[in-house]
Amino acid sequence: MDATALAANFENKLAKNENIEPKDWMPDNYRKHLIRQISQHAHSEVVGMLPEGNWITRAPSLRRKMVLLAKVQDEGGHGLYLYSAAETLGISREELLHQLLSGKAKYSSIFNYPTLSWADMGAIGWLVDGAAIMNQVMLQRTSYGPYARAMVRICKEESFHQRQGYEIMSVLAAGSPEQKAMAQDALNRFWWPTLMMFGPSDANSANSENAIKWKIKRESNDQLRQRFVNQTIPQAELIGLTIPDAQLKWNEAKQGYDFGEPDWEEFNQVIHGNGPCNKERLGARLKAHDDGKWVREAAAAYASKRKLVAA
Repeated sequence: MDATALAANFENKLAKNENIEPKDWMPDNYRKHLIRQISQHAHSEVVGMLPEGNWITRAPSLRRKMVLLAKVQDEGGHGLYLYSAAETLGISREELLHQLLSGKAKYSSIFNYPTLSWADMGAIGWLVDGAAIMNQVMLQRTSYGPYARAMVRICKEESFHQRQGYEIMSVLAAGSPEQKAMAQDALNRFWWPTLMMFGPSDANSANSENAIKWKIKRESNDQLRQRFVNQTIPQAELIGLTIPDAQLKWNEAKQGYDFGEPDWEEFNQVIHGNGPCNKERLGARLKAHDDGKWVREAAAAYASKRKLVAA
């Protein structure tokens, strides 16, 4: 088929909600958008292990330790699924990692904030993973087949992560005054960075228009942010915690909450490398990459040896 026919076939598949597969023709900008989005998602899963891994040895009970270990392990697995999905678009794993370690590729801004108390494990599970689920359930219907299929398992596991976090916050909120204060402090610190996770407002988002047009995303940043707020307020009220937003108010007309504006200047600073933990997070990934060099070399040598034996 000529270029016009290929483009028409691509648009026809989107119109019929059929998946675009790796061997299908796709516009260059569609491919580039997917590589950027899927790789950022993968990087976020891997970097997201760091704030929680910091608390594995300090979990308050064996049960909490086991659950947190399982969660951190899941995040590593999610990163591997997503790197594999990105590779189907013609980019190598080595290039994806180089983009992360060189600072060229971004990851979710939320993981550049410190985890100061055990309650932060609850806030991350409840809020951060709750926001992630809001994004990711939609991505099970994304137009690119490998990405959509990867998201099915990821969403199931993220639901466990969200419930684990909410349970931690519930137990703390029902505990001593000191424990409830710790839970409220974690909520105060993670609320606004969590709202920033959905990305800039639709009016200021450079990528949203194409993402919606190509059915990579099915809902906009602002739509997802509004739904997250509507869902989370009753959860906070149920366990006696207060959302740190003086502008929060139920709006009967839209059947949803009005809420304040995140600090977008802070958001821009964090995504450009100037957040509280940017250097620490990237430094940890660089160290892990360097420390694992001998493993990669040994695996490559073993594969070469096996290939010679087989020949």
